[in-house]
Amino acid sequence: MFVHPQFDPIAIHLGSFGIHWYGLMYLTGFISFLVLGKWQINHRTWYRWNVSMLDDALFFGALGVIIGGRLGYVLFYQLDYFVAHPSEILAVWQGGMSFHGGFLGVLAAMWVFGRKYRLNWLKIMDFVAPLVPIGLGAGRMGNFINAELWGRVTNSSFGMAFPNVDDALRHPSQLYEFALEGVALFLILWIYASKPRATGTISAMFLIFYGSFRFLVEFTREPDDYLGLLSMGLSMGQWLSLPMVIVGLIMLTICQKKKLR
Repeated sequence: MFVHPQFDPIAIHLGSFGIHWYGLMYLTGFISFLVLGKWQINHRTWYRWNVSMLDDALFFGALGVIIGGRLGYVLFYQLDYFVAHPSEILAVWQGGMSFHGGFLGVLAAMWVFGRKYRLNWLKIMDFVAPLVPIGLGAGRMGNFINAELWGRVTNSSFGMAFPNVDDALRHPSQLYEFALEGVALFLILWIYASKPRATGTISAMFLIFYGSFRFLVEFTREPDDYLGLLSMGLSMGQWLSLPMVIVGLIMLTICQKKKLR
């Protein structure tokens, strides 16, 4: 049996000011984006990017993550609450971000970025996709440190007690997501992108594997108490991930066929 260490959510105390672990995880994601992006610029020259473009992509992407992530949480998870309390929509410091909302926000942000540089939107997403999983994994580690988004009750030997929740053993689903959405997804995309690919196929691989990993892990993750399980016994996260897999498979098929012509 494992017991969650109950970390202090504040990593660094500076008097009355504190730097939270979750903020450091965001910073890790942004730094990894720049480091890996610069490596791609120097070693995968077929992308034809430069550092100035990378910096702009990070700026637009960060806006997309924050704005889209918050709006996604509001619309997908707690719409009734925020309709009744609209002043709290902007209170991001209270928590509440949605990956799927952030993902849509990034798609929109990269479209704007593409308009600025007159670049093909799918080619932009192909460059960006391998740079994202490290940040996703860092975010899941932040969830684990904060002892939030815990898993369902289990008798598995992997069970972990979360004292802030109850005495039951639960799946450490945050760590499963760290391993799959962070480490595994990064390795898959980084290796797949190591040589020129048909436009759109790297983006399609991201959709397929992220959607699949998230769908599977959701079976071990405790559903949000204000939503519970939806139709067919699936969670909101699963219903939002299914379209990613379907669209990814269609994209992969179409893009590969275009390459063969």
